[in-house]
Amino acid sequence: MRVFVTGATGYIGSAVIRELIDAGHQVTGLVRSDNSAAKLKEAGAEVHHGDIEDLDSLRSGVAAAEGVIHLAFNHDFSNFAGALTTDLHAVEAMGAALEGSGKPFLITTHANGAAAENVVLSLAERGVRTSIVELCPSVHGAGDTRFVPRLINIAKTKGFSAYIEEGTNRWPAVHRLDAAHLYRLALEEAPAGARLDGVADEGVPFRDIASVIGKQLNVPVVSISREEAETHFGFLSTLAMLDIPRSSIATQELLGWRPVQPELIPDLEQSHYFNS
Repeated sequence: MRVFVTGATGYIGSAVIRELIDAGHQVTGLVRSDNSAAKLKEAGAEVHHGDIEDLDSLRSGVAAAEGVIHLAFNHDFSNFAGALTTDLHAVEAMGAALEGSGKPFLITTHANGAAAENVVLSLAERGVRTSIVELCPSVHGAGDTRFVPRLINIAKTKGFSAYIEEGTNRWPAVHRLDAAHLYRLALEEAPAGARLDGVADEGVPFRDIASVIGKQLNVPVVSISREEAETHFGFLSTLAMLDIPRSSIATQELLGWRPVQPELIPDLEQSHYFNS
């Protein structure tokens, strides 16, 4: 299948590219820079220049493809509403180009991103084989730059690794390579309108995450109050308090997806998170 991928050189996108190529798909990735283009070519994919704000470039990329995986997103927490609006317009443009084609179109959920999800669900009724993938607060693995590395940096800066109150609130997690496998299976097999839960660890207690970070950094592991959380964790404080266990049993039954990579705690116990 000829697959058009946005966010192709990102943390998750690069794993998806490798997964698709290894499975025999022809991949074209959306890139903005010459450096990203070189990385994509080295991986064995073709290059399509543009970005998610260039709707014409998106439409032309989609027109040449037999399937689309949309992974690009501007993670600018200072203007998250603007990032959601940009994403919505990109989804609308690509979806309109796919309408009536029967081709697969995958997107990823984002906080407060219901508008883009609604567009995708409506496309399922207009001849597009759409899927919505929901990932986890921790998509972990080598090269991770997301929430766990931020927790590690906070612990380094503060001199201790913290959890809130009892620390029994749980985070779901998935390894990036397992997530990449899920995207491929969804591209190939998911029915129109599918909502897919990309979860391997159903719920890791936040205290366990803090404990491994403390052990690896050789700093104390400390319980803090909810009132202290914002000062300690900054914008991550709300997420650090959430208890959000999830299950992927339905997704695994639907697609035959079986996570096989290390779970979050064993992955954290490896050195790659603490060498940089």
